[in-house]
Amino acid sequence: MKRVFVAGHKGMVGRAIVRQLRGVEVVTRSRDELDLLNQAAVRRFFEDTRIDEVYLSAAKVGGIQANSSYPADFIYENLMIEANIIHSAHHADVQKLLFLGSSCIYPKEAEQPMREEALLTGPLEPTNEPYAIAKIAGIKMCESYNRQFGRDYRSVMPTNLYGPHDNFHPQNAHVIPALLRRFHGAEGEIVIWGSGAPMREFLHVDDMAAASIFVMGLPVADYKAATEPMLSHINVGTGKDCSIRELAETIAEVTGFRGKLVFDTSKPDGTLRKLLDCSKLNGLGWQADIGLGEGLQQAYEWFVKHQDAYRGIEHE
Repeated sequence: MKRVFVAGHKGMVGRAIVRQLRGVEVVTRSRDELDLLNQAAVRRFFEDTRIDEVYLSAAKVGGIQANSSYPADFIYENLMIEANIIHSAHHADVQKLLFLGSSCIYPKEAEQPMREEALLTGPLEPTNEPYAIAKIAGIKMCESYNRQFGRDYRSVMPTNLYGPHDNFHPQNAHVIPALLRRFHGAEGEIVIWGSGAPMREFLHVDDMAAASIFVMGLPVADYKAATEPMLSHINVGTGKDCSIRELAETIAEVTGFRGKLVFDTSKPDGTLRKLLDCSKLNGLGWQADIGLGEGLQQAYEWFVKHQDAYRGIEHE
């Protein structure tokens, strides 16, 4: 039976991939069992454990505040994790690997919707530049090992993700888990930064997992026909976006919040639109299946069920 290593299996995306893998033996290691920042330990793991495929979903992740506060941590840890896994997988003769990145790899002023060809065409968003640089390096590592050694290392770039096992930490959470937590049981008014006008795209983590498995399973000829040796990543998203105001109103409905939404226009809006062009993936035969309302309901139900035990679990 094929043995598949899911790196980062305790993170939101890794858990979703593990849930959806079928007909394979899934191999996982906790942080206590395998420190992905330790090059020698990762090398030994691949030497001692037969692995046929790798899903590289392990990463240090966080919201704007975390990225701004710990830029050195974000670039160092993400570079080390991907370098250790990709290089060690190659040395252990693992032919297939899927690297999971982020839409933040694209320039701050990229034309919307953002096509794969926008990579490296302009300056990045300063608040998460270290994380984005690390993810770009991961793409280029995969491409370099493909070009030099004939590996089949692929990359997918998701839009903003949410869903079960998200990070609901009060300081480090992204917008959806942060709002779900704030709206839960709230009364009176909730103040949201900005005008509410910026447009954002959101993808349920189960759709991301399904897309990852789909891309990993594509015949080599199909993947190569849709990509280029030095432009090999594929966007993963819904192709639809909504305003932050619409998102907040939907979350209010999902959580039963009956108070007032106040948008603080003295606070910055950030980028006015971030939407991925997913025509490449759609052309290969995959489309997102979970609508935003349905997905938010699932995410909220998970949070309510786990809120007492939840202690801001960070993605591994």
